[in-house]
Amino acid sequence: MSQLPSESAQQAVTYPSLFLLVALGALVPVVPTGAVVSSAAVVAFHQTAPLALLYIFVVASFAAFLGDISLYWLGRRGVNSKNGSRWLAALERRVADDTLDQAQRKLREHGVTVLVLSRLVPAGRIPVMLACLLSRWSTMRFIKGALPACLAWAATYQLIGILGGSLFNEPWEGVVAAVALTVLISGGPAVWRRLRGQGKGTGGKDTGGKGTANGGSALDGPTPADGPRESDGHQA
Repeated sequence: MSQLPSESAQQAVTYPSLFLLVALGALVPVVPTGAVVSSAAVVAFHQTAPLALLYIFVVASFAAFLGDISLYWLGRRGVNSKNGSRWLAALERRVADDTLDQAQRKLREHGVTVLVLSRLVPAGRIPVMLACLLSRWSTMRFIKGALPACLAWAATYQLIGILGGSLFNEPWEGVVAAVALTVLISGGPAVWRRLRGQGKGTGGKDTGGKGTANGGSALDGPTPADGPRESDGHQA
């Protein structure tokens, strides 16, 4: 069977379920949203509906954008509160101090460009978002970077799905290939850093046991210290 019937495809990957999974993954960085978009693109590629891929792009972009804006708004409530918030504390726990320092430095140097690229870099979204929060970016300023970031992110992972769908006749084969490639892109750098850290033993820098989004950071590298974290003292 080289093509899924339209009804079966719509039952397997519906637009509402795609929206909910991507939006939830943006709010709670556990769901592999890139793999979800790529898988949906594979199914859409094998459908006869000419606008299916366009619908996937629109739904995924809007869901990611809404999730990012919602998470940023929740984080701003913690920044502006003397007692902080659970959402801000959760973001801080996911980002190591040295990673945050570098994200803040790059944000000062390059501004919105760093925010746009952060969604395309494995484990880059949360550190840059936290840097924006601690720099007290307004929600409107954040939106200016989040919108093109989400559009570029959706287009990138949809292209991965189209590539997987074009290489295989069976939709399920394309889904497997797209998911594997997505996981490799998003998780490969984090696994490599973990292996390097274990190889160094106790000689590496102690980050207080805090991890970063997706288990690592794509922003690692030498950087001057930017001083203490501005939100120190904010507790959930």
